[in-house]
Amino acid sequence: MTASEEEHQISELVARLADKFPHLPARVIDEEVRGIHREFDDHRVREFIPLLVERIAERNLSRRVSYRAAHPTPGDQLRRPKQLFHSADV
Repeated sequence: MTASEEEHQISELVARLADKFPHLPARVIDEEVRGIHREFDDHRVREFIPLLVERIAERNLSRRVSYRAAHPTPGDQLRRPKQLFHSADV
């Protein structure tokens, strides 16, 4: 894998995670992914690094979302999508 191919995969990963975690700012997702990716800079075998970065980033971002759900701040109300149905409708 070339460096440009790896960078392309990392950029696609950031976009996928931004779709998966719409409650988090894109900047936070990008910083998380790129920070994890930097931790692999000294590894020679590059083929699986995007996959490893994805798994670690997804786990870390899921924890952030879980924490934010348990500890909301006043600004969180502005970023939450509207509820499409009530639990009584299910």
